[in-house]
Amino acid sequence: MTTPAGAPVRRPTLEVERRLWRDGYRWVAGVDEVGRGAWAGPLSVGIAVVHAGLRARTLPRWLRDSKMLSEQRRELVFEDVARWCADAAVGHATAEECDRLGMTRAWRLAAHRALGELEVVPDALVIDGPHDLLREAGTALSPERGDALGLRAGPVSSRVLTMVGADASCAAVAAASVLAKVVRDRMMREEAVHFPPYGFDSNKGYPSVRHQIALRGYGLSAIHRRSWAYVASLPWRPATCGSTEPSGSTEPSGSTEPSS
Repeated sequence: MTTPAGAPVRRPTLEVERRLWRDGYRWVAGVDEVGRGAWAGPLSVGIAVVHAGLRARTLPRWLRDSKMLSEQRRELVFEDVARWCADAAVGHATAEECDRLGMTRAWRLAAHRALGELEVVPDALVIDGPHDLLREAGTALSPERGDALGLRAGPVSSRVLTMVGADASCAAVAAASVLAKVVRDRMMREEAVHFPPYGFDSNKGYPSVRHQIALRGYGLSAIHRRSWAYVASLPWRPATCGSTEPSGSTEPSGSTEPSS
Protein backbone atom coordinates (compact mmCIF):
# COMPACT_ATOMS: atom_id res chain seq x y z
CA MET A 1 0.00 0.00 0.00
CA THR A 2 1.22 3.52 -0.80
CA THR A 3 0.20 7.05 0.06
CA PRO A 4 -1.28 9.32 -2.64
CA ALA A 5 2.22 10.74 -3.15
CA GLY A 6 3.54 7.25 -3.85
CA ALA A 7 5.49 6.72 -0.63
CA PRO A 8 4.97 3.31 0.98
CA VAL A 9 2.85 3.23 4.13
CA ARG A 10 4.72 1.64 7.02
CA ARG A 11 2.72 -0.99 8.86
CA PRO A 12 2.27 -0.54 12.60
CA THR A 13 4.29 -2.88 14.78
CA LEU A 14 4.18 -4.36 18.28
CA GLU A 15 7.43 -2.68 19.31
CA VAL A 16 5.81 -0.37 21.88
CA GLU A 17 3.62 -3.13 23.25
CA ARG A 18 6.60 -5.49 23.63
CA ARG A 19 8.51 -2.87 25.56
CA LEU A 20 5.61 -2.47 27.96
CA TRP A 21 5.15 -6.24 28.25
CA ARG A 22 8.82 -6.61 29.19
CA ASP A 23 8.24 -4.02 31.93
CA GLY A 24 5.50 -6.17 33.38
CA TYR A 25 2.37 -4.60 31.85
CA ARG A 26 0.32 -7.57 30.63
CA TRP A 27 -2.70 -5.79 29.15
CA VAL A 28 -1.73 -2.87 26.89
CA ALA A 29 -4.38 -0.64 25.34
CA GLY A 30 -4.12 1.76 22.44
CA VAL A 31 -6.23 4.93 22.55
CA ASP A 32 -7.19 7.12 19.59
CA GLU A 33 -9.90 9.63 18.75
CA VAL A 34 -11.97 10.56 15.75
CA GLY A 35 -14.30 13.49 15.16
CA ARG A 36 -12.33 16.33 16.74
CA GLY A 37 -12.37 18.39 13.54
CA ALA A 38 -16.01 17.70 12.65
CA TRP A 39 -18.76 20.32 12.72
CA ALA A 40 -21.43 17.78 13.60
CA GLY A 41 -21.72 14.50 15.42
CA PRO A 42 -19.84 13.05 18.37
CA LEU A 43 -16.24 13.06 19.42
CA SER A 44 -15.37 9.37 19.63
CA VAL A 45 -12.50 7.65 21.44
CA GLY A 46 -11.54 4.07 20.68
CA ILE A 47 -9.63 1.81 23.06
CA ALA A 48 -8.14 -1.49 21.87
CA VAL A 49 -6.60 -3.89 24.41
CA VAL A 50 -3.98 -6.47 23.44
CA HIS A 51 -2.44 -9.13 25.68
CA ALA A 52 1.18 -10.04 26.25
CA GLY A 53 2.75 -12.52 23.87
CA LEU A 54 1.09 -11.53 20.62
CA ARG A 55 3.31 -12.04 17.59
CA ALA A 56 3.63 -9.86 14.52
CA ARG A 57 2.23 -12.58 12.29
CA THR A 58 -1.13 -12.26 14.08
CA LEU A 59 -1.62 -8.63 12.98
CA PRO A 60 -4.63 -8.18 10.69
CA ARG A 61 -3.37 -7.78 7.14
CA TRP A 62 -4.76 -4.30 6.58
CA LEU A 63 -4.21 -2.91 10.07
CA ARG A 64 -3.15 0.70 9.53
CA ASP A 65 -3.86 4.17 10.83
CA SER A 66 -7.52 4.59 9.86
CA LYS A 67 -6.72 7.75 7.87
CA MET A 68 -4.57 5.67 5.54
CA LEU A 69 -7.46 3.38 4.59
CA SER A 70 -10.48 4.00 2.41
CA GLU A 71 -13.92 3.76 3.97
CA GLN A 72 -14.51 0.48 2.16
CA ARG A 73 -11.21 -0.98 3.38
CA ARG A 74 -11.92 0.07 6.96
CA GLU A 75 -15.27 -1.69 6.86
CA LEU A 76 -13.66 -4.84 5.46
CA VAL A 77 -10.95 -4.97 8.13
CA PHE A 78 -13.18 -3.95 11.05
CA GLU A 79 -14.21 -7.46 12.16
CA ASP A 80 -10.65 -8.80 11.85
CA VAL A 81 -9.35 -5.96 14.00
CA ALA A 82 -12.09 -6.44 16.61
CA ARG A 83 -11.36 -10.18 16.84
CA TRP A 84 -7.61 -9.53 17.12
CA CYS A 85 -8.10 -7.41 20.23
CA ALA A 86 -8.47 -9.03 23.65
CA ASP A 87 -11.09 -6.36 24.37
CA ALA A 88 -12.17 -3.11 22.77
CA ALA A 89 -14.71 -0.31 23.11
CA VAL A 90 -15.60 3.05 21.63
CA GLY A 91 -16.91 5.88 23.80
CA HIS A 92 -18.60 9.07 22.60
CA ALA A 93 -19.18 12.64 23.69
CA THR A 94 -22.16 14.24 21.98
CA ALA A 95 -22.05 17.54 20.11
CA GLU A 96 -23.87 19.16 23.03
CA GLU A 97 -21.27 17.80 25.46
CA CYS A 98 -18.45 19.07 23.23
CA ASP A 99 -20.01 22.54 23.39
CA ARG A 100 -20.69 22.43 27.11
CA LEU A 101 -17.46 20.83 28.32
CA GLY A 102 -14.96 21.94 25.68
CA MET A 103 -13.06 19.51 23.51
CA THR A 104 -10.41 18.35 25.97
CA ARG A 105 -12.91 17.47 28.68
CA ALA A 106 -15.21 15.97 26.07
CA TRP A 107 -12.29 13.76 24.97
CA ARG A 108 -11.80 12.63 28.54
CA LEU A 109 -15.52 11.94 28.92
CA ALA A 110 -15.55 9.79 25.77
CA ALA A 111 -12.40 7.96 26.90
CA HIS A 112 -13.87 7.20 30.32
CA ARG A 113 -17.03 5.91 28.69
CA ALA A 114 -14.92 3.56 26.55
CA LEU A 115 -12.91 2.44 29.58
CA GLY A 116 -16.16 1.74 31.41
CA GLU A 117 -17.26 -0.64 28.63
CA LEU A 118 -14.12 -2.79 28.83
CA GLU A 119 -14.19 -6.14 30.60
CA VAL A 120 -10.38 -6.26 30.65
CA VAL A 121 -8.77 -3.49 32.70
CA PRO A 122 -5.63 -2.23 30.88
CA ASP A 123 -2.36 -2.12 32.80
CA ALA A 124 -0.96 0.48 30.40
CA LEU A 125 -2.46 2.93 27.91
CA VAL A 126 -0.74 4.24 24.78
CA ILE A 127 -2.42 7.49 23.71
CA ASP A 128 -1.95 8.94 20.24
CA GLY A 129 -0.73 12.52 20.65
CA PRO A 130 1.56 14.59 22.89
CA HIS A 131 -0.71 15.01 25.91
CA ASP A 132 -2.14 12.73 28.60
CA LEU A 133 -5.66 14.14 28.49
CA LEU A 134 -6.85 11.51 30.96
CA ARG A 135 -4.79 12.99 33.78
CA GLU A 136 -3.34 16.31 32.58
CA ALA A 137 -3.97 19.28 34.88
CA GLY A 138 -6.89 21.40 33.72
CA THR A 139 -8.60 18.60 31.78
CA ALA A 140 -9.94 16.48 34.62
CA LEU A 141 -13.65 16.12 35.21
CA SER A 142 -14.58 17.41 38.65
CA PRO A 143 -16.17 14.87 41.01
CA GLU A 144 -19.46 16.80 40.76
CA ARG A 145 -19.36 16.89 36.98
CA GLY A 146 -18.28 13.27 36.78
CA ASP A 147 -21.14 12.20 39.02
CA ALA A 148 -23.60 14.20 36.92
CA LEU A 149 -22.40 12.36 33.81
CA GLY A 150 -22.55 8.99 35.51
CA LEU A 151 -18.76 8.61 35.63
CA ARG A 152 -16.14 8.10 38.24
CA ALA A 153 -13.89 11.16 38.01
CA GLY A 154 -11.07 9.64 40.02
CA PRO A 155 -7.50 9.12 38.83
CA VAL A 156 -6.52 6.59 36.15
CA SER A 157 -4.30 3.96 37.75
CA SER A 158 -2.89 2.51 34.53
CA ARG A 159 0.46 3.65 33.22
CA VAL A 160 -0.08 6.18 30.42
CA LEU A 161 2.35 6.62 27.54
CA THR A 162 1.77 9.47 25.07
CA MET A 163 3.16 9.15 21.58
CA VAL A 164 2.84 11.42 18.55
CA GLY A 165 2.02 9.37 15.46
CA ALA A 166 1.14 6.29 17.49
CA ASP A 167 -1.84 5.57 15.24
CA ALA A 168 0.59 4.88 12.39
CA SER A 169 3.32 3.03 14.29
CA CYS A 170 1.75 1.25 17.28
CA ALA A 171 -0.51 -1.69 16.45
CA ALA A 172 -2.86 -1.29 19.41
CA VAL A 173 -3.40 2.41 18.67
CA ALA A 174 -3.93 1.69 14.97
CA ALA A 175 -6.59 -0.83 16.00
CA ALA A 176 -8.25 1.78 18.20
CA SER A 177 -8.22 4.26 15.33
CA VAL A 178 -9.93 1.81 12.95
CA LEU A 179 -12.57 0.79 15.47
CA ALA A 180 -13.38 4.37 16.45
CA LYS A 181 -13.53 5.56 12.85
CA VAL A 182 -15.80 2.78 11.63
CA VAL A 183 -18.16 3.03 14.60
CA ARG A 184 -18.46 6.81 14.27
CA ASP A 185 -18.87 6.63 10.47
CA ARG A 186 -21.72 4.17 10.89
CA MET A 187 -23.38 6.50 13.39
CA MET A 188 -23.12 9.41 10.96
CA ARG A 189 -24.57 7.36 8.11
CA GLU A 190 -27.55 6.63 10.36
CA GLU A 191 -27.87 10.33 11.19
CA ALA A 192 -27.88 11.13 7.47
CA VAL A 193 -31.32 9.51 7.23
CA HIS A 194 -32.67 12.02 9.75
CA PHE A 195 -30.80 15.05 8.37
CA PRO A 196 -30.52 14.43 4.59
CA PRO A 197 -29.53 17.94 3.40
CA TYR A 198 -26.14 17.90 5.15
CA GLY A 199 -24.63 14.86 3.42
CA PHE A 200 -23.53 13.18 6.64
CA ASP A 201 -23.36 9.84 4.83
CA SER A 202 -20.41 11.13 2.82
CA ASN A 203 -18.78 13.90 4.88
CA LYS A 204 -19.43 12.32 8.32
CA GLY A 205 -20.01 15.76 9.81
CA TYR A 206 -16.76 17.26 8.55
CA PRO A 207 -16.63 20.44 6.45
CA SER A 208 -17.54 20.00 2.79
CA VAL A 209 -19.15 22.16 0.10
CA ARG A 210 -22.51 20.39 0.45
CA HIS A 211 -22.34 20.67 4.24
CA GLN A 212 -21.61 24.41 4.05
CA ILE A 213 -24.44 25.06 1.57
CA ALA A 214 -26.90 23.11 3.72
CA LEU A 215 -25.90 25.07 6.81
CA ARG A 216 -26.57 28.36 5.06
CA GLY A 217 -29.90 27.16 3.79
CA TYR A 218 -31.20 25.11 6.72
CA GLY A 219 -29.16 26.28 9.70
CA LEU A 220 -27.90 24.00 12.44
CA SER A 221 -29.27 20.52 13.01
CA ALA A 222 -29.74 18.92 16.41
CA ILE A 223 -26.30 17.25 16.18
CA HIS A 224 -24.24 20.30 15.15
CA ARG A 225 -21.68 21.84 17.48
CA ARG A 226 -22.79 25.35 18.24
CA SER A 227 -19.72 26.85 19.91
CA TRP A 228 -17.42 26.67 16.90
CA ALA A 229 -16.17 29.50 14.71
CA TYR A 230 -18.07 28.41 11.59
CA VAL A 231 -21.36 29.27 13.33
CA ALA A 232 -20.48 32.98 13.24
CA SER A 233 -20.67 32.97 9.43
CA LEU A 234 -24.19 31.53 9.26
CA PRO A 235 -27.18 33.76 8.39
CA TRP A 236 -28.62 32.86 11.82
CA ARG A 237 -26.93 31.34 14.82
CA PRO A 238 -27.70 30.40 18.43
CA ALA A 239 -27.96 33.24 20.92
CA THR A 240 -25.64 31.43 23.34
CA CYS A 241 -23.06 28.73 22.80
CA GLY A 242 -22.59 27.48 26.35
CA SER A 243 -19.00 26.26 25.94
CA THR A 244 -16.75 26.40 28.97
CA GLU A 245 -13.65 26.23 26.81
CA PRO A 246 -12.84 28.33 23.71
CA SER A 247 -11.56 25.38 21.72
CA GLY A 248 -14.27 25.67 19.10
CA SER A 249 -13.24 29.20 18.16
CA THR A 250 -9.74 28.04 17.27
CA GLU A 251 -10.58 24.92 15.28
CA PRO A 252 -9.55 25.08 11.61
CA SER A 253 -12.27 25.66 9.05
CA GLY A 254 -11.26 22.50 7.21
CA SER A 255 -11.25 18.88 8.31
CA THR A 256 -8.19 17.52 10.10
CA GLU A 257 -8.73 14.03 8.73
CA PRO A 258 -10.23 12.46 5.63
CA SER A 259 -13.95 11.92 5.84
CA SER A 260 -13.84 8.90 3.59
